[in-house]
Amino acid sequence: MSRQAAGPRNARRYAAGMPRYEYRCRECGATFELRRPMAQSGAPAPCPEGHQDTVKLLSTVAVGGAASAPGAGAAPAPGGAGGGGGCCGGGCCG
Repeated sequence: MSRQAAGPRNARRYAAGMPRYEYRCRECGATFELRRPMAQSGAPAPCPEGHQDTVKLLSTVAVGGAASAPGAGAAPAPGGAGGGGGCCGGGCCG
């Protein structure tokens, strides 16, 4: 199986699969993102204005989804216990 070079046709797909890192320029205050391999995450990243004094920021991750309220639609605990969570569903520590 041959391996294709990352040319213009594959560059977008390759970049989309790489982690995104956020940086801030200490000179002008601009915040910018770069997609690069993890091995290059600590490499210098000049800002879009050309300044070299930048710092990598700690990014946060947002995860969305729907969650139901505790006990909503759940079957009652066995033995009629109220169930309060905890390590065993509230049976011993509740």
